[in-house]
Amino acid sequence: GAGVAGGLIRSLQDRPLSAILNTIGYSDDNNSSRNLFITDFPGDVSASQVETLREEVTAIIRAAKPGDEVLLTLQTGGGTVTGYGLAAAQLQRFKKNGMKLTICVEQVAASGGYMMSCVADKIIASPFAVLGSIGVISDMPNVYERLKKEGIEFQTITAGKYKRTLTPTKQVTDEDIAKSKEELEKILTLFKSFVKDNRPSLDIDTVATGETWFGDDALEKGLCDEIRTVDDVLSEYVDNGYSVYQVTYDPTSMDSPLGGLLPFAAESAKAKPGGIVKSMTRWLVNNVGSAIKEELANDFQSNS
Repeated sequence: GAGVAGGLIRSLQDRPLSAILNTIGYSDDNNSSRNLFITDFPGDVSASQVETLREEVTAIIRAAKPGDEVLLTLQTGGGTVTGYGLAAAQLQRFKKNGMKLTICVEQVAASGGYMMSCVADKIIASPFAVLGSIGVISDMPNVYERLKKEGIEFQTITAGKYKRTLTPTKQVTDEDIAKSKEELEKILTLFKSFVKDNRPSLDIDTVATGETWFGDDALEKGLCDEIRTVDDVLSEYVDNGYSVYQVTYDPTSMDSPLGGLLPFAAESAKAKPGGIVKSMTRWLVNNVGSAIKEELANDFQSNS
């Protein structure tokens, strides 16, 4: 009931995430080993995963100590300007909080995906990953002539000269096309400026053509910094003594009210097979989640 919820909130306030993690070996002592927090972003056209990403970013920032780093595995061909602009802004929060961000591209980081990638301190791509597509596109079907043949007239009433330019049902004019082109060029200018600001070493006019490049060609163009697989990157962090934590926010997979409030979550039954490093990091997070739940449960019992 309300008393339990209030007790949980008080417990979380009294015992921040860093304190709970200390009970299972995680330490926010600046003299302890550094930590690597890993997550992923399998983006769709609308960048709907940004709702999950923002929770993961918040959890990592609140749990991290100076010297900790973040690795994001990115896989997306881009999509809406607003969605991917927000996703890139979420990643910028790491840099604003002094955390080094590495982005690994296994297959594709194009258009809005590259907008996200350029925020990173380091971009690492697999040999045949596709990067680039710095450009803007807009398309839609137009059925005006077909409707006209069927004797159907579609009325659109607007206020404001350019409230509607191109729509599926109105006759397209040269003025409509010119205005839409003008708007796309403005968006491209913003896109190019964002990439250049975050990755100043790029010859932006050379790469902002809408083209894409594979692996080594992308490296030659300056779109990435290294050609390696994410498995090799994770192995190197482990070999260098980093403690690795995979961070996943998935409230629908929680089987209790406590689990839904935890920023670190992983369901072993739903874990997808992967390399030895991925399996190890999942195991670490499973234990993080279990320990946190156990600690909170003990607190509730002692307070009841």
